[in-house]
Amino acid sequence: MPSNVAEPYRIKMVEPLVMHTRDERQQAIEKAGHNTFLLKSKMCYIDLLTDSGTSAMSDRQWSAMMVGDEAYAGAVSFDRLEAAVQNSYGLPFVVPTHQGRGAEHLISLILIRPGMHVPGNMYFTTTRAHQELAGGTFHDVIIDEAHDPSAQHPFKGNVDIDEFTALIDEVGAENIAYINVALTVNLAGGQPVSMANIEAVRRVCDEHHIIMWSDATRLAENAWFIQQREDGYRDTSCADIVREMLSHFDGLTMSGKKDCLVNIGGFLAMRDESIFTKARELVVLYEGMPTYGGLAGRDLEAMAVGLVEATDDAYLTHRIGQVTYLGERLQEAGVPVVQPIGGHAVFLDALRFLPHLSQDDLPAQSLAAELFVASGVRSMERGIVSAGRDAEGNNRHPKLELVRLTIPRRVYTDRHMDVVADAVIDLHRNAERIRGLEFVYEPPTLRFFSSRFQPKA
Repeated sequence: MPSNVAEPYRIKMVEPLVMHTRDERQQAIEKAGHNTFLLKSKMCYIDLLTDSGTSAMSDRQWSAMMVGDEAYAGAVSFDRLEAAVQNSYGLPFVVPTHQGRGAEHLISLILIRPGMHVPGNMYFTTTRAHQELAGGTFHDVIIDEAHDPSAQHPFKGNVDIDEFTALIDEVGAENIAYINVALTVNLAGGQPVSMANIEAVRRVCDEHHIIMWSDATRLAENAWFIQQREDGYRDTSCADIVREMLSHFDGLTMSGKKDCLVNIGGFLAMRDESIFTKARELVVLYEGMPTYGGLAGRDLEAMAVGLVEATDDAYLTHRIGQVTYLGERLQEAGVPVVQPIGGHAVFLDALRFLPHLSQDDLPAQSLAAELFVASGVRSMERGIVSAGRDAEGNNRHPKLELVRLTIPRRVYTDRHMDVVADAVIDLHRNAERIRGLEFVYEPPTLRFFSSRFQPKA
């Protein structure tokens, strides 16, 4: 597949970008406590903080918003979302939420009892936080290759079946709330899960009567990787692969802000009517009525259209091709990145990028801050800061210490990617100048969002 496939769309509206001076950016990062989450967006020339809610919507989505039914109960906009999920994902029951973490909250309350265990193919920050707040213990059962940024495994998101079954033997199937399989795996570098592995997990779950759930936030991108890399799927559409993948799951949490191509929204979808009933009861308490879940009718309409558009083969070929284009430019220049290049972002390997810093010097946080100062490109730390602390209050030390360059969908051109690549390459040539950081403020939960730092002496 060529990595520079032309955009399968035309641009109808533009938003001006402003490049601030280096001195202005230096002042901004200091004011933000060297945390890119605390920067004002107007200071960011190219904003690669996240692909969550930052997509450009299509003309069909904007048109659909005009017919949004804003009724408090029984809105027809919910009916259209429900039908889209049923047709595209094959799951009969749908409960909308304001975004993905709202869905994570509900399913954690429903399925987890204190003392239960929740295996998954690598943690995600908000997912694990909700699981732990509900009294669960997270267990990483991803294959070992996922923790090696240079490993070339085509499906580094796969569940290690031996580790999963060993956990069942250790704690008992009755003490496992569910297994959560992410499609794709964000913190492994946007790495996919194979269909064969999904089927293998299903067999284990059937044998032990364990619920098989999915964080399906980037399921369309996972489907594209199956199409390109797994035997027998090259001639199958991504839309059909999505339906086949989800046929093995009991339910899913969805952040519509990714592979539903909207700026806000999410949902739970499931097969079990008893889980559905509990979700409808809880959503009223935490989100809103079961037919809007904290969203406006127009948001439901846009999501119903977007989840279909996101499985279009031409769109996915360009979307992942653009990520690959940036990653290949960096690889050619010798910049250490997670390989293979993932579906939604290029991940810089901060430990190899900054070998003069230890992990306790917060190298990924330092690199993200310095990249902004050098170029106006905003990125995100995904390492020791994101991993947080354990029950004893000690820093968790993940094997991966990464900076995520996250590409919003249908927003930037490959010329923007060239600007990003040039900035990262130049920074890599002068990496020894980058100093480590230390905490000056740290909240107890999800600290990466609001912590503040200062350079080490």
